[in-house]
Amino acid sequence: MTADLLVIAKEPVPGRVKTRLTPVHTPERAAELAAAALADTLAAVAATPAGARTLALAGRPGPWLPDGFTVLPQRGDGLDERLAHAFDDAYRGRPLVLVGMDTPQVTPALLGEATAALADHDAVFGPATDGGFWLLGLRVPDPALLLGVPMSRDDTGRRQLARLAGLRVATLPALTDVDTPADAAEVARAAPHTRFAAALNGVPA
Repeated sequence: MTADLLVIAKEPVPGRVKTRLTPVHTPERAAELAAAALADTLAAVAATPAGARTLALAGRPGPWLPDGFTVLPQRGDGLDERLAHAFDDAYRGRPLVLVGMDTPQVTPALLGEATAALADHDAVFGPATDGGFWLLGLRVPDPALLLGVPMSRDDTGRRQLARLAGLRVATLPALTDVDTPADAAEVARAAPHTRFAAALNGVPA
């Protein structure tokens, strides 16, 4: 059974996204970098075989959205609620893999590895180098696996994995989330051909 892919993201509006990139970058510049990261992520998802592709979006779609995505509004207050609702809203009876917009270095190969893992695992987990996670795949989503997990902390990944105890979990390579200017520089160096790297380095699109 082919898995579905799900992206959870914010509309890249100045002052509302990538605020930790300021003051090194202006809010407008931070939003440009967020838009580039989101475009890279969506392009990787679009290039990965999937049963369906969904974007759970806080805000409105923009020119960065490619064809082939169903757009659903995010629901909930905290990130744990928004993740749980996104899984619930996008679930169509097939395994479901969720990624955020903070890892523009993600590739179709990595996403394909995640979807393939759900053929014989209950979950797949992509740890982030800051202690969080950049990907979570579930063969059968269950809100109880996410609700109440403290998010945006250095122990978020460990706590999320603890919720998956008893399930067969496959693990992917760790990736760096783009949160700080140092993160942005690291990711751009690691993935120099991305839209994100071009935007950070001032290369015209």
